[in-house]
Amino acid sequence: MNKRLKVIAAVSSAVLCVLIAFLLFWNGVILFNNPSDKKYPVRGVDVSHYQGDIDWDVLSSQDISFAFIKATEGSRYVDDRFACNLENARKTDLAVGAYHFFSYDSPGETQAENFISTVEPFDGMLPPVIDLEFYGDKYKNPPDKSEVKPNLDALISALEKHYGLKPIIYVTEKSYELYISGGYEQYDIWIRNVVTKPKLSDSREWTFWQYTNRDTLKGYSGEEKYIDVNVFSGSEDEFRDYPKYIGK
Repeated sequence: MNKRLKVIAAVSSAVLCVLIAFLLFWNGVILFNNPSDKKYPVRGVDVSHYQGDIDWDVLSSQDISFAFIKATEGSRYVDDRFACNLENARKTDLAVGAYHFFSYDSPGETQAENFISTVEPFDGMLPPVIDLEFYGDKYKNPPDKSEVKPNLDALISALEKHYGLKPIIYVTEKSYELYISGGYEQYDIWIRNVVTKPKLSDSREWTFWQYTNRDTLKGYSGEEKYIDVNVFSGSEDEFRDYPKYIGK
């Protein structure tokens, strides 16, 4: 085989390996991230209507300690599985919380009203989560920070006042860099990176890490066959002491 053919064969083989790895990842056979159980013993899921009907007894039996459930989005949308998911998740031993998908196109005050009218405070409630990521064309054309900050601040302030807990801010590395970096130090960060271990631009520590969106667990039967899985940054003892709502 001449030199040119060897180069073509090598490149073709490399491309094939990459394609196979991608297909295995896409189908949940392999995960790019595999955090150490010893270093990160506390794991949990986040779910929405996409997981459909969830058998929480089955789901909660699979080495997870917490669940965040989608409640609302923007100023009007309520996840149609939230009430059922919350009721049944609370019957298990899981620590449970709710999250709100932030809208760049809606006032922070009305987004807070939507969440507050949907999520009644309860003992043991994990802090409310504000999911600050991109949708539609927002990734390519992200709104300016000067437009986002007033609505984000209004939402944070209203939730903190109502629930007596500082909300968790869920981010991608891009949304963190654009809107959170250099501020909001008093709020815990939940970072998404499904390829590598996350690194925040200002060297701040994260509290939760969504390390995969393509795991498969037993106990749900929705249109989405995969489920998001996360780790807590601390130990089991630290998680037991993690801020929870204790009654107003």
